[in-house]
This record gives sequence, C-alpha cells and structure tokens, in this order.
Amino acid sequence: MSDTITPPDNGQAAIKWDDSNLTVSYSNVVTTTATREEVSLLFGTHKNWHGTPSKELHVALSDRIILSPFAAKRLSQVLAKTLEDYEARYGDINIEPPKAN
Repeated sequence: MSDTITPPDNGQAAIKWDDSNLTVSYSNVVTTTATREEVSLLFGTHKNWHGTPSKELHVALSDRIILSPFAAKRLSQVLAKTLEDYEARYGDINIEPPKAN
C-alpha cells in the first residue's frame, strides 16, 4: 500500500492514495457514451499493428469506466491541465492524421 498523501489545500481533506489493488491496462483507443446520469469511458486496443490500410479497424474493448457527470467534468479538467503541462515540457501533441502524399 502506498502512503502517498496529497496535502490539504484550502482547508480540504488530505487524500491518502491506496494502490494495493491497482491494476494496469494499456489502451490506444478510447471513446465515450453518456446518459443523463452517467458518462462511460470505453477503452480498447486496435489490432492494426502494422499500419496496413484497411476499410475496417477492429478494436478489442477491455475496460469500461463509469463516472458521474460531476466526476467526468473534474476528469476533463485534470486531463486538460496534465496535457497542458506535458506539452509545455515536451512540445505539442499532433493528433491530426498524416496527409496523403
């Protein structure tokens, strides 16, 4: 178990992160769905390993994370900040597909 503690900020409670049951999954594809009550994140891995052009891309879904809309909004904000810091350190992330020659 980890004893990593996020110190309280502005009078908020300290967070003690327990990683004793942590699992790790790899994903190179993510999509979302939403209803009024929840936001679902669907993670998977595409099977086009060699970059071979294909009319169909097979994605093996592996994990589904369901969040309340409030938790999803907080996740959106923390991801935006994390990527902003990443790009400040390592440069812009280009997610546009390569242009055909």
